[in-house]
Amino acid sequence: MSIRTKCAAGALLAMIAVGAQAEVIRFEVLQTSPAYGGRTFGDVGAYEKLTGRATFSVDPSDPRNAVIADIDKAPRDAEGRVEATADVVILRPVDPARGNQTLLIDVPNRGRKIGQQLFDDAAKPNSLDTGDAGNGFLERQGYTVAWIGWQADLPTKPGELGLKSPVLAGVSGPVREEVIFDDSSNPGKATLQWPLADPSSLAVTVRQRWNDDRQTPTDMSVRATGAQTIEIQRPAQGFDAGALYEVTYTAKDPAILGLAFAATRDISAFLRRDGTSANPLARDGHPTIQHAIGFGISQSGRFLRDFLHLGFNEDLQGRMVFDGLMPHVAGGRRTAVNVRFGLPNRNARHPQDPGWQVDAFPFTYATLTDSLSGRRDGLLLRCRLNATCPVIMQTDSEIEWWSSRASLVVTDLAGNQLDLPADVRMYMLTGTPHFSEPGERMRRRDTMALPVNPMHNGAVMRALLTDMQAWITTGTQPPSSRVPMRAAGTLVEAANAVPNNIPGLPYSAIHGLASFIDPKTMPPRELGHYPVYVPLADADGISIGGVRQLAVAVPRATYTGWNPRAEGYGPSALFPLYGAAVPFAATRTEREANHDPRRSLEERYPTSAAYVAEVQAAADRLVAERLLLTEDAQRAVDLAKEDKLSQLH
Repeated sequence: MSIRTKCAAGALLAMIAVGAQAEVIRFEVLQTSPAYGGRTFGDVGAYEKLTGRATFSVDPSDPRNAVIADIDKAPRDAEGRVEATADVVILRPVDPARGNQTLLIDVPNRGRKIGQQLFDDAAKPNSLDTGDAGNGFLERQGYTVAWIGWQADLPTKPGELGLKSPVLAGVSGPVREEVIFDDSSNPGKATLQWPLADPSSLAVTVRQRWNDDRQTPTDMSVRATGAQTIEIQRPAQGFDAGALYEVTYTAKDPAILGLAFAATRDISAFLRRDGTSANPLARDGHPTIQHAIGFGISQSGRFLRDFLHLGFNEDLQGRMVFDGLMPHVAGGRRTAVNVRFGLPNRNARHPQDPGWQVDAFPFTYATLTDSLSGRRDGLLLRCRLNATCPVIMQTDSEIEWWSSRASLVVTDLAGNQLDLPADVRMYMLTGTPHFSEPGERMRRRDTMALPVNPMHNGAVMRALLTDMQAWITTGTQPPSSRVPMRAAGTLVEAANAVPNNIPGLPYSAIHGLASFIDPKTMPPRELGHYPVYVPLADADGISIGGVRQLAVAVPRATYTGWNPRAEGYGPSALFPLYGAAVPFAATRTEREANHDPRRSLEERYPTSAAYVAEVQAAADRLVAERLLLTEDAQRAVDLAKEDKLSQLH
């Protein structure tokens, strides 16, 4: 039987077998192929990749679904249910008995599979077919990994997983989007998130900084070039490459974006618990999965915070979907998903924007009363009511504390110290950017004032995933939270955070604000503010709190989570996502000539042996604290001995 015939037969079997289940009504395996070119991984052996799609239906009257925006207006089938279809990719051990029986749902980031870049140090995203398994950590540990498409505003195409969701045909409404070109192109071209209902509704304003007045120079204009594409004629004077263009328009045909949460809930629950032959993870009438972890990076981490907040960790049989959640680099934000004409694919190019839909109360896991809105809420409020709360590890790079309001996770709304619940841990990965690919190096970019911070967080994330696995399988408590705190004096007002006497480290207290807005106005109107704090730095300009990985614990440069925009690119703002690295002087003479207060390399590490000894001591501490695995510690020490210090990132 050909592969195509086998797939068709499997799809038919899945269609029949799943029909009795309300959540997933059809699971089709379209292709099965060896993963990583057939590479094997220790005792676990080889892996295979399954490409498929899952069709699910939801009952709009079920309270667990009624929270989905516009679900009551969605087209329905003959049984009064709403259907959608998600792309699914599964990475599983060929022999499931050799796996660890844990399903890791890696929520796609803009449709991409990027978890392997973090945990496996894989060079590129979507690497399952390339042979690039990096260090093979996930595979050597025996994880089954699945990616479930959730973005209804993404087309299905190679390398991207999407969700085919019902559309409210003929419905229109206002949309606001922002564009920063970071170049001198004129006219500037941009793609809108939603189709235009009326090209004449297009309007554009420009300003150099977020808090400037919006302007409409006479030589600026905007026109539609397609259903979702525009050109902006940029003004000849007064605005640099980093100016902020705000486009408003009337859009049409919104998809039911909030079905993203039901897709993740129902398909994850199906893969975890269904014992029929329709489930590709079942064997002999039983599921092979015993535990499930939800993991997401950036946009996907914010998605998981919303998933939890909206009550979707309860499946339709009242059981927990995920035993543990690991939102990574999400800060205090959520997503613009469960709203009409939401912008889930948008990345804030101007971190000072306080009117983005994702920056809204509640920010933290504890239940608080918001004096600005009058609401009482928290990310764990709904799951506490039905005992479906997972254990949580939230990990953030340092930049989330500067541009993604991470302090609001560990303070109340008046800015006071807030202790996290016992089932929540939070870790700041000190001196790190939002996300660096493995092998990144310190380099210059025209758009940034300082060299790019190359720090990669793979090593600490491998340790923390190991801690999460122990937490959900044996109850072993993970390391205590490692974050800056108001009570410890390490979480402070921005003006007092970083020394201003370090040459080449311009600091002007730029950080993201948090506002309470009136979303019904266009553009949104600010009605109040929440206090936001940032990490306190030491005399080297390195933040004190958090987890100091080896390159920060035994530094050769100042590593920050922030990097200002360069002159000509909007220097009054932070460049999004990137941190900075400012090397120490090599010698005391060089340091004194530059009036640099930071000790030089020769003063810190008189010999190579002294440097290696410090790396070894720091590695031993992190291993003892369960924040570094022994294999990663040994690799770091070996690199230090070989003087390949840049590879310690």
